[in-house]
Amino acid sequence: MKTITEKEEVEKNALAEEVQAASMTGSPVARPGGNKPKPFSRQVLMAEAKDYLFITFGLLVYSFGWAGFLIPNRITTGGVTGISAIVEYATGFPMQNTYVIINIVLLVFALRFVGWKFCLKTIYGTIVLYLFLNLLRALITNRYGSLVGDEPFMACMIGAILCGVGLGLAFSHNGSTGGTDIIAAIVNKYKNIPFGRMTMLCDVCIISSSAFIPDYTVQKVMFAFCTLVIVGFSVDYVVNSVRQSVQFLIFSKDYEQIADAVIARAHRGVTVLDGHGWYSKKPVKVIVVLAKRSESNNIFRLVKSIDPNAFVSQSAVIGVFGQGFDKIKA
Repeated sequence: MKTITEKEEVEKNALAEEVQAASMTGSPVARPGGNKPKPFSRQVLMAEAKDYLFITFGLLVYSFGWAGFLIPNRITTGGVTGISAIVEYATGFPMQNTYVIINIVLLVFALRFVGWKFCLKTIYGTIVLYLFLNLLRALITNRYGSLVGDEPFMACMIGAILCGVGLGLAFSHNGSTGGTDIIAAIVNKYKNIPFGRMTMLCDVCIISSSAFIPDYTVQKVMFAFCTLVIVGFSVDYVVNSVRQSVQFLIFSKDYEQIADAVIARAHRGVTVLDGHGWYSKKPVKVIVVLAKRSESNNIFRLVKSIDPNAFVSQSAVIGVFGQGFDKIKA
């Protein structure tokens, strides 16, 4: 019979073997008491609060685009909000009520097929959008009608840009308004159909169905397709602007001073590569720096103060993930 000391030694050796095996396979190590999840830190909670703040503001802008421009001019677009607008134009039933009813049905399916994590911010987005649509329609639509008068083209342009900017702010902070996003997520889980293509197919079908609304002209259908395109471009612009970073390639004989200055004063990581100048036939050091676009002027000033003759190349980079940048969301 082993003594307690021998038993502890055996367990220690077994755990060491597990750690070594896990480091080779990448699997987690099972420890006594289980792998307990880490508690939420203040930094995580602040990041979540920031996400919800921007999602809320984005949905306010989105609702303003609908209430002030699209609804008074009877213009629709894709998504569940588009379906809800079509129902209102055809029957008079308020679009915000239809929007909530459809999303409740879709969320029931989503909880079953894609899980609660996907649905959490979708539920929040649905509730907030419903409240904002009710509020802004009472303050704007019911009192003033269209904010650009009888100018459907201007309403289409301004309303679409506002909707796109609002959605972009929400999407760039992991928000969702539900609707066709849920349909696309469910289909994408079981069928090999890209998420974006499924969403676009749903939107085209929704807008095309608006042609069956009584007294709904072909011109309004064309405005709806224009709105869809402008919203898409606006969303991409906002999302890419939030995530856009820059990459510097710096060639200088004073590369050590520049690298130290970037780390100490710009607080960005630096990688030094070995290069070879083909014209001069001499070895050269290349400094690589990734930074936020807003930090580019500061880095240029640092380089100029150390070596005014340095050769600097700056290029736009979309989607830099890791320490100091966005978290990997794959």
